[in-house]
Amino acid sequence: MSSNGGDHLLKQQEDEGERRREVNEGFGQTGDVTNVGKSVMVDKEKPEQLDQGSLKEVQNQKKKSELETSQSKELKVGSSPRRGLDHSITAPVGSHRDLLTDDYGITFSRSMTEKREIPKHDLKLDRLSEREKQRLIENLVKIQNDGRVEVHWDNNAPVASDLLELQTVEGTPIILDDKTFEINKSIPRLKIAILVVGTRGDVQPFLAMARRLQEFGHHVRLATHTNFSTFVKSAGVEFYPLGGDPRILAGYMARNKGLIPSGRREISVQRKELKAIIESLLPACTEPEIETGRPFRAQAIIANPPAYGHAHVAEALHVPLHIFFTMPWTPTSEFPHPLARVPQSAGYWLSYIIVDLLIWWGIRGFINDFRKKKLKLPPIAYFSTYHGSISHLPTGYMWSPHVVPKPSDWGTLVDVVGYCFLNLGLKYQPQEEFLHWIQKGPKPIYIGFGSMPLEDPEKTTNIILEALKDTGQRGLLDRGWGDLGNLIEVSENIFLLEDCPHDWLFPQCSAVVHHGGAGTTATGLRAGCPTTIVPFFGDQFFWGERIHQKGLGPAPIPISQLSIDNLSDAIRFMLQPEVKSRAVEIGNLIENEDGVAAAVDAFHWHLPPELPMPAPSSEEDEHPNPFVWLLLQFEKWCCLPCGV
Repeated sequence: MSSNGGDHLLKQQEDEGERRREVNEGFGQTGDVTNVGKSVMVDKEKPEQLDQGSLKEVQNQKKKSELETSQSKELKVGSSPRRGLDHSITAPVGSHRDLLTDDYGITFSRSMTEKREIPKHDLKLDRLSEREKQRLIENLVKIQNDGRVEVHWDNNAPVASDLLELQTVEGTPIILDDKTFEINKSIPRLKIAILVVGTRGDVQPFLAMARRLQEFGHHVRLATHTNFSTFVKSAGVEFYPLGGDPRILAGYMARNKGLIPSGRREISVQRKELKAIIESLLPACTEPEIETGRPFRAQAIIANPPAYGHAHVAEALHVPLHIFFTMPWTPTSEFPHPLARVPQSAGYWLSYIIVDLLIWWGIRGFINDFRKKKLKLPPIAYFSTYHGSISHLPTGYMWSPHVVPKPSDWGTLVDVVGYCFLNLGLKYQPQEEFLHWIQKGPKPIYIGFGSMPLEDPEKTTNIILEALKDTGQRGLLDRGWGDLGNLIEVSENIFLLEDCPHDWLFPQCSAVVHHGGAGTTATGLRAGCPTTIVPFFGDQFFWGERIHQKGLGPAPIPISQLSIDNLSDAIRFMLQPEVKSRAVEIGNLIENEDGVAAAVDAFHWHLPPELPMPAPSSEEDEHPNPFVWLLLQFEKWCCLPCGV
């Protein structure tokens, strides 16, 4: 026994040493990509911190801007001449019901600040050599087996004071009195590019937002992976392809358990995918529509952080950028970064900087090359001009404040808008066989892992079947991308399904077991389902821990630890009446929110008083020559991957 334990410890140390060497090699190479975590690139501006006098002045300026925006105003974008914008008066929130107060008791503080150029900071960290920066991180960070970054914090260590220098740069967020959010000003009809990198669960809330923006008269383009072309178009939204393959990215994350590649081969996979994503961002914001050839140039950008390079494109086009995301990315002292483990609460805020630094270290070569060659922008340093957070950008978080309340140290540029549901189940018609199975017995337990790949689908399926048998429950097995439930014979208590909208399915279930994707978690909670999360990587651990803390399910079970015994125990936990009662209560609260409307309102509210004007267009621009259009089509489709 002791010999085996010693051998195991020695093997663990060898594996850790090998992994550390791989990480160090990645740090030492400017072009090496050592992560594929969800990150955000930021530009060189942030809101100026205001004293009381300045704040009143800005508030007065904001009141003036609430008058109809002048059509004659111009804002330089590159060197092109500009014309006036068409306008549509946005309806006050009251027309959607007052989403931020009244019945729901939710209020959001709003920013009265405007983006202004800030001076560069002469930080000690910028003066460190590459080797010194690497050593600084090595002393603070350890990569865990679950892929998360463990941050070891010691207030007395020199590294602590060096990195806390960044917190003084961030400054204290401006907190204005919470108030009812009312828009009664003229909002231009804008061309908006929405840039989303991720799986279908990442794309879905942005698609709901895109449809709502279109109701306000905006021209919305949703740019994401080609895998989701049909999904986006079927919702009536313009699609534009981004680089990268979500199946490859999900497989990479599952194999490496998160941020850091486990070997040289993984680095090359990562480099290829990230390069494709970054290089596709500018065309997504500037190229004509693929199907019609009509010109398109974004006047505003909405993006999730994994769309690496979005802020650099916004900087080059001189357009406003609004970040929306389904997991925390703004530094806070109330909880650590979802991709980090921090034993001491004193290190929570710092964990966001550390994770972002690791990501930046891996992609800095790509980003600076992109800035110089494609965007014609100067390269950036990490700390003085890009110091590791999105705190200076308007940011909306797509989760319910009843699940994760807005931290008190997030300023008025940050909103927790609520979950953004697409409500696909409204038009879903289940097959008769499926409907009959649902109705002929007690509510089943849903088990599925969505886009997550499984190393051993047969083993995982057997564990699930035995746990259901052990607890006497019927089960719905969702195949997903992992090919779960590939069975020759199926018991009458088991039903295999695929591609069924969760918002229709989950209300038919007594409880749900899934990977902990933000969208799947949201849908399960809205349906009032007790939840067991089996995390694979990333923020899935964060949501699993949140579910457990609120008594809505058992402690998360990492996929590598899934067994018949712990899954059976989890099912029994979820079937307790008090757990179901808590789940129904929070489900009712979420049902009474409208996160999509709140997200759109936040976007409108944070738009600057002056917006980029569209380039003048001639008759030929709006209705391109058929021959030109044909050439554009040929060029677009010939440049897509052939898959050979």
